Amino acid sequence: MIEPTVADAVNRIYESLEAENADIDLHIATLKTALARAGLKEAVFDPARLAHNNRSGRKLMQAYFRQRGVTVKFAAS
Repeated sequence: MIEPTVADAVNRIYESLEAENADIDLHIATLKTALARAGLKEAVFDPARLAHNNRSGRKLMQAYFRQRGVTVKFAAS
């Protein structure tokens, strides 16, 4: 069984966000595992790919992921 990379997990989260958050918790858990395997402490997302690319939407995403044990940062625009 091939373990997904951090990039794969992040792409699945983008797809989930586009599909009304379908299976988002599963994808966050996969991302958390991939981050641990890669020795990383945080996931970096492109704010341009988010459905709600405003401060409120980004803060909500950070809080939701933080509750599930994943630190989220956003790439500079």
